Amino acid sequence: MSMTDPIADMLTRIRNAVSVGHPTVAIPSSKLKAEIARILKEEGFIGGYEVVDGESPGHKILRMQLRYVGERRFRRPVITGLERVSKPGRRVYTGKREIPWVLSGMGVSILTTPKGVMTGQRARQLGVGGEILCKVW
Repeated sequence: MSMTDPIADMLTRIRNAVSVGHPTVAIPSSKLKAEIARILKEEGFIGGYEVVDGESPGHKILRMQLRYVGERRFRRPVITGLERVSKPGRRVYTGKREIPWVLSGMGVSILTTPKGVMTGQRARQLGVGGEILCKVW
């Protein structure tokens, strides 16, 4: 069965794993998903990630370590929200002056630009716009 929106699937898997308190989440890998995981790691939303070989040859798995704060019984996830913005049915593009802020700078927007996948803040610094993939806070 083919998947129509693999980025939304990735975000949903992360959201589900965080909601039940799993330490890791496994996702079918792609270059774009690995770049999103790199940004989440740089921004401190996840502990780390790795791309490993899957069970069948030629398939890679992206394994992400989720982060939590607090003591064992009172721990809370670092990721409190994920939102897919641009979808296959409705692409959302932004210019360099209209890049949205997420929670007044507490969250990040992830964009794909002509200069690669980056956060909204980095795109503002470089003066480029692009497609808004998702927002994380």
